Amino acid sequence: MIWRDFEVAAPQLAGLGAECLLRTGLAIVATIRKDGTPRIDPVEPFFSRGHLLLGMMRSQKAIDLLRDPHCLLHSSISDPGGSEGEFKLRGRAVDIRDAGLWEGYRQAYAERWKGTPSGRVPLAHFLAGH
Repeated sequence: MIWRDFEVAAPQLAGLGAECLLRTGLAIVATIRKDGTPRIDPVEPFFSRGHLLLGMMRSQKAIDLLRDPHCLLHSSISDPGGSEGEFKLRGRAVDIRDAGLWEGYRQAYAERWKGTPSGRVPLAHFLAGH
């Protein structure tokens, strides 16, 4: 399921989820290392053309996801009492070069960060529930 499908199926929940994911500009992704142990790292979530995209530098988490796309995405939180809300998605990541979303990513990046990405940085198109 891509984000657009989630918005159609559960618009209120998708709206709250998007708000949580975009609040700080960072979220936490859990991936599976080569040896099978978990890795958690920050990513930059954003939306483009109905897709949830995860920006990540050339990193071990990107290598993890190319090897095994299963992951968990969790909104960043700063309040131990949970007053700001939190949001989690379990699914798999797909390299956007395979999904043909690169141009949409460039546009969303420019809108959000007022610049253009340098080179083709690893990026994931997140598919929930896989």
